[in-house]
Amino acid sequence: MAKTVVIAEDEAIVRLDLRETLEEEGYEVVGETGRGDEAVELVRSHRPDLVILDVKMPGMDGLAAAQEINTDRRSAVLILTAFSQRDLIEQARDAGALAYLVKPFQKEELLPAIEVALARFEEMQALAAENAALSDDKRGLEDQLETRRWVDRAKGRLMDDHALSEAKAFAFIQQSAMNRRLTMREVAREIVDGSLAPEGS
Repeated sequence: MAKTVVIAEDEAIVRLDLRETLEEEGYEVVGETGRGDEAVELVRSHRPDLVILDVKMPGMDGLAAAQEINTDRRSAVLILTAFSQRDLIEQARDAGALAYLVKPFQKEELLPAIEVALARFEEMQALAAENAALSDDKRGLEDQLETRRWVDRAKGRLMDDHALSEAKAFAFIQQSAMNRRLTMREVAREIVDGSLAPEGS
């Protein structure tokens, strides 16, 4: 089934380009707007796999919209920005953006950024599901963040030492946890301390 996308970009020409590129690549664009507040509504009604948000928009900027969308954890968020300032990128990450692109961008930059956003979103869903399964009282946010930190460190180690892609590194952690009936945090710790590595490495 095609992945669904909502596009929120106030420049009509950029929006049209995005739509064409996405549809050529097999994505289904289920909504588009030039306003941040409308983007939040579109996401609520369509529940897309991905929402692409420009930072500068009327009604509500992309960062505020990302924060709003992220409270429901319904969609992966990719931020578009004409600025590559470090603080803006950090603000985007804090607002829940999983990937970002600096405009103007090429098609070959767009697709990997989308894949990263979708893969990271799936990871977050998997980690949230694991945390929920571990206790009925829904472990605190601090605990989820700690698991996330360990998993990120383990992914980094697998990517550096074993040349795995980010998605493959996460899949290895997830699969190892399931096969051995451990939590992803326990598996991540073994990878970080060097006692666990992919076969043939």
